[in-house]
Amino acid sequence: MQQYTEPVAVDCPSCGETVEVLVDLSIPLQEYIEDCPVCCRPMNLKVSSGESGLAEIEVRGEED
Repeated sequence: MQQYTEPVAVDCPSCGETVEVLVDLSIPLQEYIEDCPVCCRPMNLKVSSGESGLAEIEVRGEED
């Protein structure tokens, strides 16, 4: 399976800044934690993608 990454802009739930994360669209459903590059707090990312590209991305803070 070939990896296909795309940058996606999301809002950090902790500081509210819009940041860019790389999402691997070759994986249909994934959940992972990435630190915000602005405030360094963890963001829980849940990504659902289909054959046509990015379908949905949900970002939650560590308390959510």
